[in-house]
Amino acid sequence: MHRRALPFAVLLFACAACGTTRPGQPSFTAEVEGGMAWQTRNDVAIPGDTGTRFALDELTGSGPFPVGRLEFSWWFAERHELRAVVAPLEFSGEGSLDAPVSFAGQSFAAGTKTDAKFRFDSYRLTYRYRVHESPQWEWRAGLTANVRDAEIELEQGATMGRKTDTGLVPLLNVAGSWHFATDWRLALDVDTAVAPQGRATDAALKSYWQIREGLELGMGYRTIEGGADNDEVYTFAWIHQLVLSLRYAF
Repeated sequence: MHRRALPFAVLLFACAACGTTRPGQPSFTAEVEGGMAWQTRNDVAIPGDTGTRFALDELTGSGPFPVGRLEFSWWFAERHELRAVVAPLEFSGEGSLDAPVSFAGQSFAAGTKTDAKFRFDSYRLTYRYRVHESPQWEWRAGLTANVRDAEIELEQGATMGRKTDTGLVPLLNVAGSWHFATDWRLALDVDTAVAPQGRATDAALKSYWQIREGLELGMGYRTIEGGADNDEVYTFAWIHQLVLSLRYAF
């Protein structure tokens, strides 16, 4: 487990005896997700007002890159859920710039081998409420506190520029599930927000097959899109993932 996942796991599991759910319903779920990612946009300028705007994905490549995440949920009451997500994300590669670039106070020449790194780790805690439930449908809505830990780095010979950014971003969460056949369901999960400072969306559409009671295999598509445009930083990325997951309810 990623070392930063531990506080979330402790939060969800240490207080298990405090919650009550419907008789026969599991109180916890744990899901491990893995897959491959591609990026179709990753534009950067550091600082946002005076730095050179360039396509970082032309240095790192468009992919595929391996990705993974961990998710824990605790149903502490019949309609009330806490969810924790640990979602590390990192791309790196090398290429050459088409034109000179000013980045993070450093100057980088065109046509020279340049190493690039993009990291956008996400740690989330969500409260959501089940607003609707029927034999076929379930809908939940809530709020997510997202701690982002981001880093962009360029290195060219002895010249290195780096920008890091750690901060808290509030997101809206909507999740739905459609049981369209015996042992099969289609699930949508979206964290999103739009503000003058920027925007962020992490959305997944996955199909789950119940292997046995409490254990499901999931497969589907996840997209991550967003960024910020201000004097300090300009960065917008669009990432696509094909994912598989195992989900266990207990």
